[in-house]
Amino acid sequence: MRTETRPTAGVHRPFRLAGLFALTVHLALAGWLVLRPLPVAWVYDANLTPLASLRFTTAWQVLGELLLLAPLGVLLPLAGGRLHARWFPSFLRTTGASALLATALEFLASWTPGHVLDVDRILFAVIGAAGTHLAIVPVSRSLLQHSARRPRPARPEPPARVVPAPAPPATAAPTAVYADPVSSPLR
Repeated sequence: MRTETRPTAGVHRPFRLAGLFALTVHLALAGWLVLRPLPVAWVYDANLTPLASLRFTTAWQVLGELLLLAPLGVLLPLAGGRLHARWFPSFLRTTGASALLATALEFLASWTPGHVLDVDRILFAVIGAAGTHLAIVPVSRSLLQHSARRPRPARPEPPARVVPAPAPPATAAPTAVYADPVSSPLR
């Protein structure tokens, strides 16, 4: 009986495709939330000093900024499809990618009416994605690796089908060869 110890490459492909789809949907939703114009009478000046805008924001706004890109902490590694990656390089890749995405969203948002550039939004979005990654991804990867290491019984082979041998091609009836020309029927 044959057992498999590691999954094949095609086993995690559905997870990767689901991760890519969810990542696309999440980025579209986040882009819509961030880039829509706001009807306001006036706006604050741009904030380029980290944590300087906290005196003007409420706890709900900070929580919303933390949660806006937090799913990237899970969706980016899921879309990458690396089951056997180490946690620290994965954390750095995810944090770097979320920082780039948060910065791009904030710069694009500063061009829409009612928005100004705020470095705190970038900072909170990256903290949210990094925290989500640290809380979920290492544990879920270790669980998936543990379940992949567990020996699984091989699939039972389907019963062999008995295929009859092909019939020999039809030929003319065999003629009898007679050694004695006297007893030959053709005579």
